[in-house]
Amino acid sequence: MSQGSNFVDYVKICFRSGKGGSGSSHLHRDKMTSTGGPDGGDGGRGGHIILRGNAQFWTLLHLKYRKHILAADGGPGSSSTSTGKSGKDEYLDVPLGTIAKDAETGETLFEITEDGQTEIATPGGRGGLGNWHFKTSTLQTPRFAQPGESGTEQWVVLELKVLADVGLVGFPNAGKSTLLSVVSAAKPEIADYPFTTLVPNLGIVSYRGSKSFVMADIPGIIEGASKGKGLGYRFLRHIERNSVLLFMVPADTNRTITEEYEILKRELEEYNPELMQKPHLLAITKSDMLDDELVAEIKKDVPANIPSIFISSVAQKGITELKDMLWEAISADDTTSAAK
Repeated sequence: MSQGSNFVDYVKICFRSGKGGSGSSHLHRDKMTSTGGPDGGDGGRGGHIILRGNAQFWTLLHLKYRKHILAADGGPGSSSTSTGKSGKDEYLDVPLGTIAKDAETGETLFEITEDGQTEIATPGGRGGLGNWHFKTSTLQTPRFAQPGESGTEQWVVLELKVLADVGLVGFPNAGKSTLLSVVSAAKPEIADYPFTTLVPNLGIVSYRGSKSFVMADIPGIIEGASKGKGLGYRFLRHIERNSVLLFMVPADTNRTITEEYEILKRELEEYNPELMQKPHLLAITKSDMLDDELVAEIKKDVPANIPSIFISSVAQKGITELKDMLWEAISADDTTSAAK
């Protein structure tokens, strides 16, 4: 299977947590005691359904066909005020960047962003109280106990937002997949037609002195993506998690470099204005077709307020310099984030 068919970034699952065990209404009896007081224990709680961050996972594929996930019920209380056994919790490992939402209301329940992080998605029902809790001066031998709480059933949506240091932003055919294949070991599908990349591709980019960073080639944006057109929100969702955005505009664009950059920027801003706070870089791709005169001409139209570079992935032109620029931007962003 190709990476595309293995990548799942959205699943909807019915979670049902365990029912709490019932409390015991036992009265103490032994050889010496025929009319002892209440000693019924509490019921055990029902099993939780818990999401756990796992850095080894990069897709929700393993959950795609699990439509119902059930946790075990709690055990009943017993004599000698013994508490019933808790129902076994169900743990679901998910990739970092997973968001859990209530499927009915759309409310975000929590986000998983760290390896080993655990969050209870659906809590189990509480166990019922045993009869010893209900003993009073006027009621010495209560013969009743609480039933356990019911478990909770809810539909939960899990969405994955790719976590990467650098997100590649550009129209289809801007050369994003080619760049990723050149600077990392990733093997994205590459062809000269729109929407070759239908899902994010991640690659580890090696840098000087054994350093590295993660680059994400995200499905090509088109005008109207912020309104859900084309791949729309599915594409833009992944950009939110990137530290640095590298805008890519081909040298052979039908528009000017500035026009194309402004369109891309506007789409992101309409979707989420906070994306404008991220460091932006601009790469003019496919520049191996340009002579010095043409480069000088195009430079006049490159926006002055963004660091830019002319590159060619095929001819390996400007790639080392681009890595330097990206590393500097990532390091600066890390420093800024730590200071907040």
